[in-house]
Amino acid sequence: MDLDTVRTFVAAADAGQFQEAAAELAVTQQAVSKRVAALERTLGVRLFTRTPRGAELTIDGQAFLPHARELLRVAERAVASVRTGRRPLRVDVIASRGAATGLMRGFHRAHPEIDLDVVMLFDIEKAVAALRSGTIDASFRAVAAPGRPLPEDVGSVRVLDEPLQLLTGPGHALAGARSVPLARLAGHRIWMPGVVPGTEWAAYYEDLVAEFGLTIEATGPNFGSDALLDTVADTPALATFMGEHTSLVWPAGLGLRRIPVTDPTPVYPHSLLWHRDNPHPALATLRDHLATTTAGHEATGTWTPDWVLPR
Repeated sequence: MDLDTVRTFVAAADAGQFQEAAAELAVTQQAVSKRVAALERTLGVRLFTRTPRGAELTIDGQAFLPHARELLRVAERAVASVRTGRRPLRVDVIASRGAATGLMRGFHRAHPEIDLDVVMLFDIEKAVAALRSGTIDASFRAVAAPGRPLPEDVGSVRVLDEPLQLLTGPGHALAGARSVPLARLAGHRIWMPGVVPGTEWAAYYEDLVAEFGLTIEATGPNFGSDALLDTVADTPALATFMGEHTSLVWPAGLGLRRIPVTDPTPVYPHSLLWHRDNPHPALATLRDHLATTTAGHEATGTWTPDWVLPR
C-alpha cells in the first residue's frame, strides 16, 4: 500500500476538503483526487462522498481512518529507528567483563543522553563485515592481526594498551611476588582455555610465546571465568594471564593474587574500528571521548607484537 495515498487520505479526512488537503500537502487538488482514487481502487471501496461543503467520509472511510493513522505512525517509527542520530549507537565489545566494556561504561557515564546498544561478536571477520554492512557502528579489536589487513573503508585508532597481569592461586611459586619479570615466567604453566585458534587474541599470545619462550596451555573446555578462577586457586602449578582492566570479583577465600608483569610489560592493544562513511553523530562523540580519556599512555618498557598498528 502506497503511504503517500494513505497520508493524502488522512489529510483530506481531517480537512474535509480536497482543496485544503492539497494546500497542506503542497500538491494540486487534482493530485489529491488521483491519490484518493488510487487508494479506493486498492481497497475496493469508496472512501469519500462529495458534498456541496467538500468531502465526507463514507462508512468504509470512517472504518479505515484509525488504521490509516496507525499505518503512518508505524512508518514514522520505522524511519526514526534508523534515522541518523535517532537510533542507538551499536558497539561491539567482544566480552562483557573486558576492558572495552569498561571504556563504554565510562562513555555512558560521560554521555548518558546517547542511547547505546552493546553487542558481542566473536571474531574480527564478523565484526568487520558488520561494520561494512551497517549492522554495528564500532568495534573494539586488536589490529591488524597477521594476514588480516583492514579494508580501506574501515578506520581504526588504538585507544588503550592494557597491561597483562599474572593471576595465581595462594600456593603458586610466584604468589608472594610484588611483580614478576616476563622472562621469569618461562617454565611456568599458564592456562588459558579461552584462547581460540584463529582469533586475534590467539595471534597475540602465539607471538608472546614465541618471543619469550612461555608455555601457554589452551587445553580443556572453557567453562567460563568462575571455573577458571577456581582451578587456578586450587592448582599451585597453574597460573593465567588477565588484563589489568578485566572486571572480575571472586570470594576472598580463594586467595588469588594479581601480579604485575614487567621488563617488559606485555600490553594488549585495543583499537576502535568503524566504517569511514558511517554518519552516526554519536560515533564522532565516542571517538573524541576515547581520544581524551585514554591518551598519553607511556609505551616505554612494554611489548606488543610487530603486527600491531602503532598508536
